[in-house]
Amino acid sequence: MEIFYQVILLLVGFVILIKGADYMIDGASSTASHFKVSKLLIGLTIIAFGTGAPELAVSISSIINGSTDMLLGNVIGSNILNILLLVGIGAVIRPIRIKKDSIAKELPLLILTTVALIVLFLDKALNGAEINTISRTDGIICLLCFAIFIFYIIRMAQKNRKAAKEVEKPKFKLGTSIIFIILGLIGVVGGAELVVTSASTIASAIGVSDRMIALTIVAFGTSLPELITTIKAAKRGETELLVGNIIGSNIFNICIVLGLPVAMFGTITPESFQIADVVMLVGSAVILYITAKTGSKITRAEGALMLLAFIAYYSFIIYGAIAGGAI
Repeated sequence: MEIFYQVILLLVGFVILIKGADYMIDGASSTASHFKVSKLLIGLTIIAFGTGAPELAVSISSIINGSTDMLLGNVIGSNILNILLLVGIGAVIRPIRIKKDSIAKELPLLILTTVALIVLFLDKALNGAEINTISRTDGIICLLCFAIFIFYIIRMAQKNRKAAKEVEKPKFKLGTSIIFIILGLIGVVGGAELVVTSASTIASAIGVSDRMIALTIVAFGTSLPELITTIKAAKRGETELLVGNIIGSNIFNICIVLGLPVAMFGTITPESFQIADVVMLVGSAVILYITAKTGSKITRAEGALMLLAFIAYYSFIIYGAIAGGAI
């Protein structure tokens, strides 16, 4: 009876997620028209930060409970998933056109932020330390990187408004647009929380280990807002929102979801991460940049290759967990 109840909650969570994404995209698109800024900018900020809320909540809870592997795994797993799975699905649904500014500025910024995380993390390889740690100082550096990103966004907004010539007519009044964004974010974050909680309860009830719950349900569950937003944006042809959401979410994950809890609570010492995780984290960002630069768009074939890379990586993780007796 308990499992049946959790399945119902799981389905309700998905419905709330989907409707929340609808409201959020409508409100964000209309708000962009009101303020004469690009939808990419809205995707980089409101949508990205809103859909990143579940990851932030999980990270703060993880560090308070001493689950440092969960914190870093949340960031690494979500960032890999955001690019390989979400962009892959979006491109398969509809080829994603990438603006030259995104290729020249936002995507390199994402790569630099990702590489910076790896440099901060690999103390053993780079500094000869006995263990890899992410210190409070590293967390503060992440927050400073985010401040630079916000400065770039403000300059971008100013440039957009000065250069604006033809602006799409807003779908709703400004107040209504903002209400739609707020309602959408509440629905997306609340729906994701319901889905994760219900799925975790179901998994525990049928005997799946905590490790596999973290590798699958938590990683996928906290990325559900981005996934639903990506699918909806791709179907509607809102590729700027899609791209902005992914880039903004990944930068937010590194700088805030990881940086803020570490800066607040102190050093973490991840224990069970492999070189494959680090390679795939940087590799996924580079793959996104290369595919975007080729023809200024991501084709369906390239999206399919991203999905294959995602399947290969997760197959490796699950096989390793099974071979190590983690299930």
